[in-house]
Amino acid sequence: MPSFFRRKAAAVAIAALALALAGGGIAAAQPATKAQPASRGAQQPAVTTASLNSAKAVLAKGDAVAAASTDLYRTVVNANGTKARGDGVVIKYGVGQYEVQFGGTVTTAVYVATIGRPDSCCIPAGGEVAVAPRLLTPNGVFIQTRNSAGVAVDLPFHLIVHR
Repeated sequence: MPSFFRRKAAAVAIAALALALAGGGIAAAQPATKAQPASRGAQQPAVTTASLNSAKAVLAKGDAVAAASTDLYRTVVNANGTKARGDGVVIKYGVGQYEVQFGGTVTTAVYVATIGRPDSCCIPAGGEVAVAPRLLTPNGVFIQTRNSAGVAVDLPFHLIVHR
């Protein structure tokens, strides 16, 4: 009986190894159907003097209501870069590039963004959103939106920042 289990264990190990190698070979053998767009992994645009001045003004003014109540900032931004509702000041840099500045430092915060319409009408167009701390701006968050093909496009989004 022990030799039966040894043979079965060896067979299972060989089968698992064969499946792993075959699966990896299939993935490596597939040709790329399209090149990755240059916009993926792109750097943030340069911080402008106007952006820095705005960040300082917003930080100096503060946002006592949101900061004191829950340490949570919520913002809904239209595709054209205007704020639909919520906290913060929105700056639009270029196609699919936005900065949202808040009344408190958010460098160690958690950022969550999703493509979403500002109204209750319909399901938004598909796409992608990426969020990161804004360079040289302790109270700013940088957001990039793209369509499903990875091309930069203006899309509305919802942003939550938890300090």
